[in-house]
Amino acid sequence: MARILVLGGAHIDRRATISGTTAPGASNPGHWREEPGGGGFNAARSLARLGHDVAMVSVRGGDSAGEWVGAAMEAAGIADMAQVFLDRATPSYTAVLESDGNLVIAVAHMDLYDHFVHRQLSRKSIREAVADADLVLCDANLPADTLAALAAMTARNGRPLTAIAISPAKVARLAGAFDGLEAVFMNAAEAAALCGTDTPQEEWPNKLRELGIRRGAISRGQGPVLGFDGADLFQIAPPPVDTIVDVTGAGDTLAAATLHAYLGGNGFSASLRYGVAAAGLAVQAAEAAPRQLSTAAVEAILHRVPEPEPYP
Repeated sequence: MARILVLGGAHIDRRATISGTTAPGASNPGHWREEPGGGGFNAARSLARLGHDVAMVSVRGGDSAGEWVGAAMEAAGIADMAQVFLDRATPSYTAVLESDGNLVIAVAHMDLYDHFVHRQLSRKSIREAVADADLVLCDANLPADTLAALAAMTARNGRPLTAIAISPAKVARLAGAFDGLEAVFMNAAEAAALCGTDTPQEEWPNKLRELGIRRGAISRGQGPVLGFDGADLFQIAPPPVDTIVDVTGAGDTLAAATLHAYLGGNGFSASLRYGVAAAGLAVQAAEAAPRQLSTAAVEAILHRVPEPEPYP
């Protein structure tokens, strides 16, 4: 069991799923789901379910939504180190999904995260948690200067720092931390935002390494996940799943499970293969952090995930 500190988003996820064929610009029948979520919090819950000792630093409002997030953190067995702003609303993410679980559009109301300024990292509790952690994970919900300061802080303490990109609009916030990151987890849209839309996909790993990212994973929906670790480039094809229920949080689960395997002494390609297996469980679950996730559940389906292949 490793000690893991997560800094990032913990808020309310609202997801509407369209029941039939999507009709743009019109009213669509469907159903609605609401639960605590956020990239960092989703990953934190998955890491806890995989057996790790997890603490989380975030910000939230002093409203009922914030109380719900706090209760969910306690239920997951995660040490809650949040700062609560009593006069502000807890951030939220609202998404509309097609009937196959894929995203149509989403709106992120995340202004409160701008108050997670780099000075917060000087809190004694955070300094001690960083120094005591075996791994630190952040997400790009945090401001750019906070992420850069966190990278410097973990480097001073000799602690590995990893990151989840969150969205194409936010991934650039990680730029000041690239040199201090052990690994970055992103999807194709986020990789394109960093590399430029005129960069072919086969050139993404090279471009990302030029930007200072030495190790990373790029998920591409149902297509192969691209991985790079220094000069090693590879891809892992996710196995087909019976039913895609909801893709929300699948990338967070992939990141968490990959880090779990990596902390266990596996190389990055083998660890990412483990993460791909876990993501297959995630897309078949209604929750953004799948309740059925466990080491036994992942190991039971790991044989279905092919070995990494050279890329391109």
